[in-house]
Parts: sequence; structure tokens; C-alpha cells
Amino acid sequence: MRFPERFSNLPEYAFPRLRALLAGHAPGGEEIAMSIGEPRHPMPAFVAEVLAANLEGFAKYPPNDGSAELRQSIARWIAHRYGVAKDPETEILALNGTREGLFNLCIALCPERKNGRRPKVLIPNPFYQVYAVAAAAVGAEPVFIPCQQENGFLPDFDRLPASVLDDTAAVYLCSPSNPQGAIASHEYWADLLALAERHDFLVFADECYAEIYRDVPPPGVLEAAARTGIDPDRVISLHSLSKRSNLPGLRSGFAAGGPRSIAEMKRLRAYAGAPLPLPLQHVAARAWGDEEHVRENRALYRRKYDLADEVFSGMEGYVSPEAGFFLWLRVGDGEEVTVKLWRETGVRVLPGAYLGREVNGINPGSEYIRVAMVAPENEMQRGLEMIRDCIQG
Repeated sequence: MRFPERFSNLPEYAFPRLRALLAGHAPGGEEIAMSIGEPRHPMPAFVAEVLAANLEGFAKYPPNDGSAELRQSIARWIAHRYGVAKDPETEILALNGTREGLFNLCIALCPERKNGRRPKVLIPNPFYQVYAVAAAAVGAEPVFIPCQQENGFLPDFDRLPASVLDDTAAVYLCSPSNPQGAIASHEYWADLLALAERHDFLVFADECYAEIYRDVPPPGVLEAAARTGIDPDRVISLHSLSKRSNLPGLRSGFAAGGPRSIAEMKRLRAYAGAPLPLPLQHVAARAWGDEEHVRENRALYRRKYDLADEVFSGMEGYVSPEAGFFLWLRVGDGEEVTVKLWRETGVRVLPGAYLGREVNGINPGSEYIRVAMVAPENEMQRGLEMIRDCIQG
């Protein structure tokens, strides 16, 4: 029996790798889970009410592109958040979680050849691993761009040779970034979009953490595209309710772009999509239309930022995140420190190397650990203090 080779060179996914790393090591105390970015703040209060009122929808096939109610709610949110008008009929596609969309972007929109050659897909390094799998699925060449402290933890696309950019079909960019919490500024987005126009590639913007920030809302790719006047089909933005609304189990997100790009995504989804059940679409529509729970959620994260800044004040290797809910701590050897933390304290974190790829012998995540600040505040404080004391001890 033969199996396909297109995914054979993928490393083991981050969390099975973590389990294997810690296997055989007993935790040094009561476990505190700080490795997975699963929000543990309260869900919006209206979820059960909306779900109960629409249970009959489980007896129906849901609309593949998202209900009109949901798409209209998303369009209103985009207009409110970014000041950009998007047609809910032609420029918005509801997703069963944004991972689906991030994967299918390449399948629907990445050409088989560019300039007669295998297309390239540019990926920040470290990164959310679905980007690389999407590139592999369409036979594109992934090009991993290091995101290090000296370049603000964002990829420096301007330093790439013109020959690489000319062969690029698409760029993935996460802002605020996972894992570092870096924010692409208005100027950064404008520069990237100018490159996209000059070298004719698409921009896939993963903006799932856009509603978790300190004070100033992070700029978005849709408003950058509107300001610069580029072809709206060159840009696709993806958002999720998982982080914004503490609803990771709802599996609800969306893609917004130009009418041609969204039409191609819809064409693919008609064959291979798994639409969100109607009762959950009703919940999602209500969630996109409500800002009060988002403000409350953001206030909780602001307190966590302040707490992390206090706990790690003056500690070498600590960079206070601009947004998102991860700490990206430089500790020397990420795997070694992960095991040490587990054995001595019971705190479970993720080695940064598991989110990156080695290029020319260097994995830009190898000296880091990622710490998810998703636990209740008291538990998180205890975990952060144990991390600090263990690293410095």
C-alpha cells in the first residue's frame, strides 16, 4: 500500500510533540495548563438563550455560505470595526472555524504555476501551522520568513529578492501575531499591499486575535486595502469568535474579501465545506452584533497584561505583548525549559520551536517558550510566578 508523499515531511504537530516530550516526567505540582490557546473566560450570557430558541434548526441542512442573518451581522461588524462596507451577499463567507478558511484559501486561490514556475507562499516563522499544510496541499513552495525581536516579530518582506516576490502567489500574515502578539501598523499593511500590487500576489490576513489588545484597536487589512485603493480581490481577511467571544467550541469564523475571491472560495466550499449548524449560526450572528461582552473580555486581558508586566518586570528575555493572549519568553533552550517547568512546578507551556521551522540551520522559535494567558486570573498569576522563579532559580 502506498500513501501520498506530499505531507510526509511535515513535523509532528505541536501538541503531540509536547505530550511526547513530557511523557515519563511526573509534574512537580498541580498541573497548570498554559500551553494551549483555548480561552477560559466566560461565554456571552446570551448563548444558551439563543441556542434554545433555535433548536429546530438542527433538523435542517444549514446554508453553505452562512445564513443571510449571519452574513449581515458580520458585514455590520466590519463596518463598525474597520469603517469598510462589505456586501454580505458577495464578499463574506461564513466558516466552520477559521482553520478551515486558512487551509482552503490556498486550494481555492493559489494558482498551479506562476511565471511558468512552482508558486511560492510566504509564511512568517514561527507561525500557525495550517499555513504550511495549505501550501503543501497545492504543491506550492513555502518560504519561511523569520520573525525575530530585531524586526518587531513581523516578517521583513522588503528584504526578499525580487525573484522570490515575483514567484509568490500568496502571503500569510497574522496580526496580532501568534505567538508574539505583535501588531502590523497601518504603514506595515500599506507597504505589504504595495508589494502585493507590484509583484502580483494575494494577502491572506489571519486576524483572529484582533479584538484582544491593550488600548488602541489593531489596524486591519480591510481598512488598509480601502485606504490604499487596491483591488479588493487581492486581500482576504479571516476572523473568529473563538478568541473575541470565548467561543472556541462554536467553530464560527468568516472570510471577507473581494467578490471574485469569495466566489472561488464558495465554489470550493459547495463541494467540500462543512457548514455551521443553523442554531450555531444564530448564536454567531448575535455574537457579532454584541460588543458589551467583548469589552468585558478585553478588560480581563488588560489586567492579565498588567499582571504579566508586574511578574516579569526587569526579567531578561521578557517582551510585553502588544496584543493577543500569549507571552513569548526567551529562555535559552525552549524544550529544556519546558521539561524543567513541568518537572519542578507542573506548569505546562509550549516550546517555541514547535511553532517554527528550521531554515539554514536556525529555528527562530528554539530559544522561546509560548505561555497562554487564558486561565482564570489567580491561577494564571500563580503559573506566571512559578515560571519566573523556575527560570531564574
